[in-house]
Amino acid sequence: MLSRPTALLLDFGGVIVEAPAAPPAPVEMVDRLRGLVDGAVPDEQILRALIDGSNAYAAWRDGAGNRPASTELSHVQVWDDFVTPRWPAPARDAVRRVATPLSYAWTLRPEWALRPGIPEVLRAAADDGLPVAVVSNTLCGAAHRDFLTRSGLTDRFAAQLYSDEAGVRKPNPELALRAARALGVPIEQCWFVGDSHDRDITCARLAGTGAAVLMRSRRTDRERPARTAAPDAVVEDGHDLVRLLGSVSDR
Repeated sequence: MLSRPTALLLDFGGVIVEAPAAPPAPVEMVDRLRGLVDGAVPDEQILRALIDGSNAYAAWRDGAGNRPASTELSHVQVWDDFVTPRWPAPARDAVRRVATPLSYAWTLRPEWALRPGIPEVLRAAADDGLPVAVVSNTLCGAAHRDFLTRSGLTDRFAAQLYSDEAGVRKPNPELALRAARALGVPIEQCWFVGDSHDRDITCARLAGTGAAVLMRSRRTDRERPARTAAPDAVVEDGHDLVRLLGSVSDR
């Protein structure tokens, strides 16, 4: 039987927000890179580099970036290694100089929307005195922070931990452990809520959280469950999570 937590650790994409797949080479990104390279790279090559780079970065995230000791790549590394490795040196240097704002623009999704029941989760946590932290793998955490600010929810989170800022990425348990320390709560008294078996539930198990809760999303349905990372509970959305919190006993 689950015990009531004293803090919540929430993933961003798939838990706090709906995170539909975005086109890897939006027109505005192609336009931005065209302006940076000043004709040194043809439009067709820019478009292909963004598509191939997005696929290569995704493969890295599912491979070397999805291990118990995984570290995060810097913004410059992502562009250097996956997008511009075959570009002329002056064009690569131009991208390096603005790798962080480019990463922000590549991360931010106009389609992001809060998942059903998430405001209710945050309200229930505040009413019960449970601090909440974001624990998220991302190319650019600043884009996530700004979305939460625009949504009027920043004050609902006592801490926000993003892989590009922390230098480690889930399933490395260090990201969850740092979040618990930031909240001042023992990790074994935290519930970790994520939508990925491989990243979130594995991270929760390695960190020793009090409970690993899987919130189903589009990604969950595409993912093969990790044999060693069974969740303690499965919820469909924030409303379901509120009901689960209301059903557990105090410690």
